[in-house]
Amino acid sequence: MSYNILLVDDDRNHSFMMQKIIEKDGQYKAKLVNSGQEAIDLLAGTASSDIDLVLLDMYMPGIDGIGVINAVKPVKPNLPIIINSGCDDIDLVTKAMKAGAIDFVRKLDGSDKLRSCIENALRDHVLQDELDAIKKSMSGQATFEDILGESQLIKEARTLGLRVAGSNIPVLIEGENGCGKELLARSIHFTKDGAGKPFIAVNCGAIPDNLVESILFGHEKGAFTGAVYKTFGKFREADGGTIFLDEVGELSPDIQVKLLRVLQDGEIDPVGGSKPIKVNVRVISATNRDLAAEVKKGNFREDLYYRLNVFPIYVPALRDRSGDLPMMIEHFIKLSAKSEHKNIKTISKEAQEMLCKYSWPGNIRQLKNTIFRAVVLCDRDMLDIGDFPQFKDGHAENHSTENLHNVEHNSEIELKTDDGHFKHLADIEKQVIELALKRYNGRMSEVARRLGIGRSTLYRKLEGYGVEFSHDEH
Repeated sequence: MSYNILLVDDDRNHSFMMQKIIEKDGQYKAKLVNSGQEAIDLLAGTASSDIDLVLLDMYMPGIDGIGVINAVKPVKPNLPIIINSGCDDIDLVTKAMKAGAIDFVRKLDGSDKLRSCIENALRDHVLQDELDAIKKSMSGQATFEDILGESQLIKEARTLGLRVAGSNIPVLIEGENGCGKELLARSIHFTKDGAGKPFIAVNCGAIPDNLVESILFGHEKGAFTGAVYKTFGKFREADGGTIFLDEVGELSPDIQVKLLRVLQDGEIDPVGGSKPIKVNVRVISATNRDLAAEVKKGNFREDLYYRLNVFPIYVPALRDRSGDLPMMIEHFIKLSAKSEHKNIKTISKEAQEMLCKYSWPGNIRQLKNTIFRAVVLCDRDMLDIGDFPQFKDGHAENHSTENLHNVEHNSEIELKTDDGHFKHLADIEKQVIELALKRYNGRMSEVARRLGIGRSTLYRKLEGYGVEFSHDEH
């Protein structure tokens, strides 16, 4: 794997000489800029950069080396910067190190000393990155920097999330499946004073109806058949922190009542318990449904809706911010290549254009998985169209029911009766569910995900339609 090094020096002759030394064995690639302002524009401005290390001159007209460090470090705190100076001004070197530089090498030092400094800095940087990634992954932490994109809609979501991060009011995050609602919830929690406090995520649509109350609020030993021990429940696990209720629209009416009490009184009632228990929990909920419409239909309590919807945030679908796709594609290539230990850093123009034209019904989750699969398949240093076999003629194969606009031409599903009239929606829905069960071999979680509904909703529909099914996952 090659690393990109930025040389910042107003002395062009010296820069060219350094470039030859750095690129001698092909391990490093050097990019040259001749002023502090150019370096800032590249590293801290709007221009995209993939720089792994900076070799920085101290004395330059206009913005000097210290100015560059002060401008770059706030936006790229982990970027290693090595001072490359023509003098031995100890006070200046000390000032630079305090500002964020990690090492110092004189211009008169030999090439071996220079390469040794670069190797040590990159090795330490990579190890620290991996350690930080492990710690972050294990803790589930996230920051608003993890929410990629510069489109207006995603900027608004980030701004609102940052604004509410320091408060304790309920937040309702709306958006399609896979668009990053949980990432936003984690960013809200872990920003400011959330670190060290519990963040408990619950997918309300994936819990069987008969277990929802026990899982959320806990139960006493012997409260029901099979309750052989006492459980605290997710709300007590989240005490002092945040509970994230994903697919909150899937909760049944009786659970909605109990959730309303938590929001009103800060109390939970464990199943089989003799008295309520106080909890101090911040509730962030999310839904892929239009809850206001569900309220009008009578499927969701109006009073609970207004309790949850104190601070609404909308996360846009990927197709509504297609301008962010190149940045996200590049980001996921980098992540996937790193995890697979491959030297893949870019994608061909044709392949990128193909991906940018696709509508991505599965949003960020689908894009990430698509890029990861391509990286695994690729044995070169650049992804190309051939690394995306699921795309044919620039269009992705889609076996899910997310795109049913041409379903009338699908011989598997009959939309009309024998006399040419449309069937009832319930009959069509039953056909779709039965086909999905066959397509995904009865794997209920996969069927629910592909149909865009919660698993408990899927169970209710199957029972209502009299369709036989198994609770087992295959």
